[in-house]
Amino acid sequence: MHIICFIRILSFSFFRAQSQFVEIQYNYNNVGDCIFGAHNNAKTPLFVNFFFTNIENTTFRETLPYVKKLEPGFTSLFTLMREEEMVPQFIFDIKTYRSNPLPEINLDFPYLVPFTPGTIVKPVDIKSIAGFWGDTEPKSWKATGFSANAGDAVYAARQGQIVEIAGAIRTGDAKAWYHAWMNSITLLQTDGTLITYKNVVDKENSLKINQKIQAGQVLGVVAPDSSEIVLMIYHNTLKSNDLLFVIPLFVTAPGKTEILNSALNIEVVHPKEVRGLEMTKKEQKKFLE
Repeated sequence: MHIICFIRILSFSFFRAQSQFVEIQYNYNNVGDCIFGAHNNAKTPLFVNFFFTNIENTTFRETLPYVKKLEPGFTSLFTLMREEEMVPQFIFDIKTYRSNPLPEINLDFPYLVPFTPGTIVKPVDIKSIAGFWGDTEPKSWKATGFSANAGDAVYAARQGQIVEIAGAIRTGDAKAWYHAWMNSITLLQTDGTLITYKNVVDKENSLKINQKIQAGQVLGVVAPDSSEIVLMIYHNTLKSNDLLFVIPLFVTAPGKTEILNSALNIEVVHPKEVRGLEMTKKEQKKFLE
Protein backbone atom coordinates (compact mmCIF):
# COMPACT_ATOMS: atom_id res chain seq x y z
CA MET A 1 0.00 0.00 0.00
CA HIS A 2 1.58 3.28 -1.09
CA ILE A 3 -0.20 6.57 -0.51
CA ILE A 4 1.54 9.91 -0.94
CA CYS A 5 -0.21 12.99 0.43
CA PHE A 6 0.78 16.63 0.49
CA ILE A 7 -0.52 19.18 2.96
CA ARG A 8 0.22 22.77 1.98
CA ILE A 9 0.22 25.24 4.85
CA LEU A 10 0.35 29.01 4.42
CA SER A 11 0.84 31.32 7.37
CA PHE A 12 0.21 35.05 7.10
CA SER A 13 1.63 36.13 10.45
CA PHE A 14 4.72 38.31 9.89
CA PHE A 15 7.55 36.48 11.59
CA ARG A 16 6.38 33.14 10.35
CA ALA A 17 6.83 32.04 6.76
CA GLN A 18 4.81 34.69 4.99
CA SER A 19 3.95 33.80 1.41
CA GLN A 20 6.23 30.79 1.72
CA PHE A 21 4.83 27.29 1.46
CA VAL A 22 5.85 24.28 3.49
CA GLU A 23 4.45 21.04 2.13
CA ILE A 24 4.18 18.06 4.47
CA GLN A 25 4.39 14.71 2.69
CA TYR A 26 3.46 11.39 4.26
CA ASN A 27 3.70 7.97 2.68
CA TYR A 28 2.36 4.64 3.98
CA ASN A 29 4.81 1.86 3.11
CA ASN A 30 3.86 -1.77 2.43
CA VAL A 31 3.86 -2.74 6.13
CA GLY A 32 1.68 0.18 7.21
CA ASP A 33 4.30 2.47 8.70
CA CYS A 34 3.85 6.15 7.83
CA ILE A 35 6.93 8.10 6.72
CA PHE A 36 6.85 11.90 6.97
CA GLY A 37 8.87 14.51 5.10
CA ALA A 38 8.62 18.21 4.30
CA HIS A 39 9.31 20.42 1.28
CA ASN A 40 10.52 23.95 1.94
CA ASN A 41 9.80 25.94 -1.20
CA ALA A 42 11.39 29.12 0.17
CA LYS A 43 14.88 30.26 -0.79
CA THR A 44 16.07 30.31 2.82
CA PRO A 45 15.73 28.00 5.84
CA LEU A 46 12.45 27.76 7.75
CA PHE A 47 11.62 26.09 11.05
CA VAL A 48 8.50 23.97 11.32
CA ASN A 49 6.64 23.16 14.53
CA PHE A 50 4.72 19.95 13.81
CA PHE A 51 2.02 18.70 16.17
CA PHE A 52 -0.77 16.14 16.10
CA THR A 53 -4.26 17.14 17.15
CA ASN A 54 -5.40 13.52 16.97
CA ILE A 55 -3.47 10.27 16.60
CA GLU A 56 -4.52 6.58 16.68
CA ASN A 57 -2.92 3.15 16.16
CA THR A 58 0.59 4.51 16.65
CA THR A 59 2.81 6.49 19.02
CA PHE A 60 4.64 9.73 18.24
CA ARG A 61 8.08 9.05 19.68
CA GLU A 62 9.82 12.35 18.90
CA THR A 63 10.77 14.92 21.54
CA LEU A 64 8.02 17.44 22.16
CA PRO A 65 7.53 20.14 21.14
CA TYR A 66 8.73 18.93 17.74
CA VAL A 67 10.65 21.64 15.86
CA LYS A 68 12.69 20.92 12.74
CA LYS A 69 14.92 23.14 10.61
CA LEU A 70 14.07 22.89 6.91
CA GLU A 71 16.69 23.91 4.42
CA PRO A 72 15.32 24.78 0.96
CA GLY A 73 14.14 21.58 -0.70
CA PHE A 74 13.19 18.28 0.92
CA THR A 75 13.85 17.23 4.53
CA SER A 76 13.03 13.86 6.10
CA LEU A 77 11.07 14.18 9.34
CA PHE A 78 10.03 11.00 11.20
CA THR A 79 8.20 7.67 10.90
CA LEU A 80 5.02 6.59 12.67
CA MET A 81 5.22 2.86 13.32
CA ARG A 82 2.15 0.70 12.75
CA GLU A 83 0.72 -0.83 15.92
CA GLU A 84 -1.05 -4.22 15.82
CA GLU A 85 -3.31 -4.65 12.75
CA MET A 86 -4.31 -1.04 12.16
CA VAL A 87 -2.38 1.53 10.18
CA PRO A 88 -1.70 4.95 11.80
CA GLN A 89 -4.50 7.49 11.59
CA PHE A 90 -4.05 11.12 12.54
CA ILE A 91 -4.83 14.80 12.17
CA PHE A 92 -1.98 17.28 12.39
CA ASP A 93 -1.10 20.94 12.02
CA ILE A 94 2.09 22.93 11.58
CA LYS A 95 3.40 26.40 12.23
CA THR A 96 6.40 27.80 10.39
CA TYR A 97 8.97 30.35 11.53
CA ARG A 98 11.94 32.30 10.17
CA SER A 99 14.05 31.60 13.26
CA ASN A 100 14.17 28.70 15.66
CA PRO A 101 11.29 29.13 18.14
CA LEU A 102 13.30 26.92 20.52
CA PRO A 103 16.75 28.46 20.10
CA GLU A 104 19.77 27.18 22.02
CA ILE A 105 20.94 30.51 23.38
CA ASN A 106 24.11 30.93 25.42
CA LEU A 107 23.79 34.38 26.99
CA ASP A 108 27.52 34.36 27.71
CA PHE A 109 28.52 33.84 24.08
CA PRO A 110 31.23 36.36 23.07
CA TYR A 111 30.27 38.53 20.08
CA LEU A 112 32.94 40.45 18.20
CA VAL A 113 32.72 44.23 17.92
CA PRO A 114 32.00 44.40 14.16
CA PHE A 115 34.75 46.77 13.02
CA THR A 116 38.38 46.57 11.92
CA PRO A 117 40.68 45.27 14.68
CA GLY A 118 42.82 48.01 16.18
CA THR A 119 40.34 50.82 15.52
CA ILE A 120 38.55 52.76 18.25
CA VAL A 121 34.76 52.73 18.15
CA LYS A 122 32.04 54.28 20.28
CA PRO A 123 28.86 52.43 21.23
CA VAL A 124 25.65 54.46 20.99
CA ASP A 125 22.26 54.05 22.64
CA ILE A 126 19.52 53.14 20.17
CA LYS A 127 16.35 55.09 20.96
CA SER A 128 14.07 53.66 18.28
CA ILE A 129 13.77 50.87 15.74
CA ALA A 130 11.21 52.76 13.67
CA GLY A 131 10.54 51.14 10.33
CA PHE A 132 11.60 47.68 11.45
CA TRP A 133 8.25 46.50 10.17
CA GLY A 134 6.35 49.47 8.76
CA ASP A 135 4.27 51.25 11.38
CA THR A 136 4.35 48.20 13.66
CA GLU A 137 7.01 48.05 16.35
CA PRO A 138 7.59 45.20 18.81
CA LYS A 139 6.19 45.81 22.29
CA SER A 140 9.66 45.56 23.77
CA TRP A 141 13.00 45.31 22.02
CA LYS A 142 16.75 45.60 22.48
CA ALA A 143 19.42 46.70 20.03
CA THR A 144 23.10 47.64 20.06
CA GLY A 145 24.49 50.58 18.12
CA PHE A 146 27.92 51.85 17.12
CA SER A 147 28.98 55.23 15.78
CA ALA A 148 30.54 54.79 12.33
CA ASN A 149 31.51 56.53 9.10
CA ALA A 150 30.10 55.73 5.70
CA GLY A 151 32.33 53.24 3.93
CA ASP A 152 33.84 51.73 7.10
CA ALA A 153 34.27 47.97 6.85
CA VAL A 154 31.80 45.96 8.94
CA TYR A 155 32.68 42.47 10.17
CA ALA A 156 30.44 39.60 11.22
CA ALA A 157 30.07 39.57 15.00
CA ARG A 158 29.30 35.85 14.93
CA GLN A 159 29.05 32.99 12.43
CA GLY A 160 25.80 32.86 10.47
CA GLN A 161 23.98 32.04 7.24
CA ILE A 162 22.86 34.98 5.11
CA VAL A 163 19.09 34.96 4.71
CA GLU A 164 18.38 38.50 3.48
CA ILE A 165 20.29 41.30 1.76
CA ALA A 166 18.33 44.56 1.53
CA GLY A 167 19.60 47.55 -0.44
CA ALA A 168 18.42 51.14 -0.67
CA ILE A 169 15.21 50.02 -2.40
CA ARG A 170 13.03 47.12 -1.30
CA THR A 171 11.67 44.88 -4.05
CA GLY A 172 9.53 41.75 -4.25
CA ASP A 173 6.66 40.55 -2.11
CA ALA A 174 6.75 42.32 1.27
CA LYS A 175 5.29 39.24 2.93
CA ALA A 176 8.55 37.42 2.22
CA TRP A 177 10.75 40.02 3.97
CA TYR A 178 12.42 39.35 7.30
CA HIS A 179 11.80 42.99 8.26
CA ALA A 180 11.27 46.31 6.47
CA TRP A 181 14.65 47.96 7.07
CA MET A 182 16.57 48.96 3.97
CA ASN A 183 20.38 48.90 3.68
CA SER A 184 20.64 45.89 5.96
CA ILE A 185 21.94 42.33 6.05
CA THR A 186 20.30 39.57 8.08
CA LEU A 187 21.88 36.26 9.12
CA LEU A 188 20.49 33.14 10.74
CA GLN A 189 22.95 32.37 13.50
CA THR A 190 24.12 28.96 14.66
CA ASP A 191 22.00 29.09 17.82
CA GLY A 192 18.81 29.65 15.79
CA THR A 193 18.49 33.40 16.36
CA LEU A 194 18.44 36.07 13.66
CA ILE A 195 20.83 39.02 13.63
CA THR A 196 20.22 42.09 11.51
CA TYR A 197 22.96 44.59 10.68
CA LYS A 198 21.23 47.88 9.86
CA ASN A 199 22.96 50.55 7.75
CA VAL A 200 25.29 47.92 6.29
CA VAL A 201 25.48 47.24 2.55
CA ASP A 202 27.17 44.75 0.26
CA LYS A 203 28.96 47.34 -1.88
CA GLU A 204 30.83 44.77 -3.96
CA ASN A 205 27.75 42.55 -4.49
CA SER A 206 29.84 39.63 -3.25
CA LEU A 207 27.30 38.08 -0.88
CA LYS A 208 24.79 35.37 -1.75
CA ILE A 209 21.69 34.12 0.00
CA ASN A 210 22.48 31.07 2.19
CA GLN A 211 26.20 31.88 2.14
CA LYS A 212 27.97 31.00 5.39
CA ILE A 213 29.80 33.91 7.00
CA GLN A 214 32.42 33.38 9.69
CA ALA A 215 32.90 35.50 12.79
CA GLY A 216 35.44 38.20 12.00
CA GLN A 217 34.86 37.98 8.24
CA VAL A 218 34.07 41.20 6.36
CA LEU A 219 30.31 41.39 5.85
CA GLY A 220 29.96 44.75 4.10
CA VAL A 221 30.48 48.47 4.64
CA VAL A 222 28.59 51.22 6.42
CA ALA A 223 25.91 52.55 4.07
CA PRO A 224 26.23 55.98 2.42
CA ASP A 225 25.02 58.90 4.55
CA SER A 226 24.96 56.70 7.67
CA SER A 227 26.65 57.70 10.92
CA GLU A 228 25.91 54.54 12.90
CA ILE A 229 25.13 50.86 12.53
CA VAL A 230 22.61 48.84 14.53
CA LEU A 231 22.85 45.17 15.52
CA MET A 232 19.64 43.50 16.61
CA ILE A 233 19.41 39.85 17.69
CA TYR A 234 15.95 38.31 17.94
CA HIS A 235 13.95 35.11 17.55
CA ASN A 236 10.46 33.65 17.43
CA THR A 237 8.82 31.74 20.27
CA LEU A 238 6.21 29.00 20.33
CA LYS A 239 4.32 30.65 23.17
CA SER A 240 3.66 34.03 21.56
CA ASN A 241 3.58 35.87 18.25
CA ASP A 242 5.86 38.49 19.79
CA LEU A 243 9.59 38.40 19.12
CA LEU A 244 12.13 37.91 21.88
CA PHE A 245 15.38 39.90 21.82
CA VAL A 246 18.87 39.05 23.04
CA ILE A 247 21.34 41.42 24.71
CA PRO A 248 24.76 40.20 23.55
CA LEU A 249 28.08 40.31 25.37
CA PHE A 250 30.89 41.75 23.23
CA VAL A 251 34.63 41.09 23.37
CA THR A 252 36.14 44.38 24.59
CA ALA A 253 39.63 43.06 25.34
CA PRO A 254 41.38 39.67 25.17
CA GLY A 255 39.60 37.41 27.65
CA LYS A 256 36.99 40.05 28.53
CA THR A 257 33.32 40.26 27.50
CA GLU A 258 30.69 42.73 28.65
CA ILE A 259 27.46 44.52 27.79
CA LEU A 260 28.50 47.69 26.01
CA ASN A 261 28.48 51.05 27.75
CA SER A 262 27.85 54.06 25.49
CA ALA A 263 30.04 56.20 27.78
CA LEU A 264 33.18 54.20 26.93
CA ASN A 265 35.12 53.89 23.68
CA ILE A 266 36.40 50.44 22.67
CA GLU A 267 39.56 49.32 20.90
CA VAL A 268 38.41 46.53 18.62
CA VAL A 269 39.94 43.08 19.08
CA HIS A 270 39.10 39.86 17.24
CA PRO A 271 40.86 37.07 19.14
CA LYS A 272 41.39 33.91 17.11
CA GLU A 273 40.01 31.75 19.89
CA VAL A 274 36.72 33.66 19.69
CA ARG A 275 36.58 33.74 15.89
CA GLY A 276 37.11 29.99 15.79
CA LEU A 277 34.50 29.01 18.38
CA GLU A 278 31.91 27.85 15.83
CA MET A 279 34.28 26.91 13.01
CA THR A 280 35.07 23.38 11.93
CA LYS A 281 38.73 22.35 11.95
CA LYS A 282 38.81 22.83 8.19
CA GLU A 283 37.39 26.34 8.54
CA GLN A 284 39.85 27.20 11.28
CA LYS A 285 42.71 26.18 9.00
CA LYS A 286 41.31 28.27 6.15
CA PHE A 287 40.38 31.44 8.04
CA LEU A 288 42.70 31.54 11.04
CA GLU A 289 46.07 30.17 9.92
